[in-house]
Amino acid sequence: MSSQDLYLGIDVGSISVNLAVIDAQDNIIEEQYIRHHGQFMKVAAEAIEAALDKYGAQRITGLAATGNGGRIVARILHADFVNEVVAQAAATRRLFPEVQTIIEIGGEDSKLIFIEDPQDEGSGEVADFAMNAACAAGTGSFLDQQASRLGLDIEEFGQMALQSENPSRIAGRCSVFAKTDMIHLQQKATPEQDIVAGLCFALARNFKSTVGSGAEIKYPLSFHGGLAFNPGMIWAIKEIFNADGDQFVIPEHFAAMGAIGAVLKARQKGIQMPDLDMLDELRHQQLQFGPEKELAALSLNKSEIRPSQLAGLPARSSEKIPAYLGIDVGSISTCLALIDEKNNLLVKEYLMTAGRPLEAVQEGLRRIGQKAGDMVEIRGAGTTGSGRYFIGDVVGADIIKNEVTAHARGALQVDPEVD
Repeated sequence: MSSQDLYLGIDVGSISVNLAVIDAQDNIIEEQYIRHHGQFMKVAAEAIEAALDKYGAQRITGLAATGNGGRIVARILHADFVNEVVAQAAATRRLFPEVQTIIEIGGEDSKLIFIEDPQDEGSGEVADFAMNAACAAGTGSFLDQQASRLGLDIEEFGQMALQSENPSRIAGRCSVFAKTDMIHLQQKATPEQDIVAGLCFALARNFKSTVGSGAEIKYPLSFHGGLAFNPGMIWAIKEIFNADGDQFVIPEHFAAMGAIGAVLKARQKGIQMPDLDMLDELRHQQLQFGPEKELAALSLNKSEIRPSQLAGLPARSSEKIPAYLGIDVGSISTCLALIDEKNNLLVKEYLMTAGRPLEAVQEGLRRIGQKAGDMVEIRGAGTTGSGRYFIGDVVGADIIKNEVTAHARGALQVDPEVD
């Protein structure tokens, strides 16, 4: 073994490819975190090639892979494969020998790993571990989905959580239930930072009650995986697991601990030099695995009200038309309708709520105002939908009705014979 030798560790996960370059003295020279968007073999090949170009192929004397896609990469390149739980433990034992428990949360899986204590005549290997079930509700994908619903980048999502002084209580066991809770909180005008922080705490509580169910947590505790990028999750994990100060560790290379550990473990039994000529085969396998080109985007077409149902605005006159405003504030869309005294539909607007019901209603009113503001006199207003109470208070609605009643009354108006 030469002091110039370098080793590559690659952790191929559900969301990202993490690459670590390590020297013969176990120093981490470089790490990379790359989201692969489903093209994991292609991205893995490109990451390895970039390292070969940067450091020289002659210096790379071994490669080890881990992660749920690592076995495929290792098989094609004839490289070492190391189980991801073993890899996480190996890196932690080498870099942070005092750590007793590891929480690792990635894009679609999460792990709780207990390490034997060498001081108790243990080997420092994995003593026990638990993983999440098939559902990704307690993983990074859960937060990605909710951040997207709120129109936030995942980076600003984490920072926003720290602004909260009162995190909301949100269900974390299921993404569907979490969405329902979020909608109700938004309709009650709950501050967005409280909802964001509530999601982080929901994920941490879910992890503790499912993956960590009944387990005795030993400290120090180390937090690994892509979610350790998120300051809101760091706060939530500390609070839920009552870990702080010397009892809580976030490694500098928290996203690459699996890749580092794969090299360390493989070197114990003699790490193999990969067959670099097979990098093209890795790309070829990706092409066979799935199409490179993106499919055409789905389109959403609005349904149309029959012309006979839309009276429209009459010609302008000196007298204003008595009109009534209806607002339906739903979780996905916000609808506004203006009718006259004979129940003719004058103007309608359909907008996406986008998690911000007040802004959606304001924009809808602005559009209606542009079309009919100087021609009508609003005599009354009513609200319905999941945001009916909040918006009803804002606009001073005369009536606030549930969706069932409103839909039934509207259907009868369109067709008195409706069943």
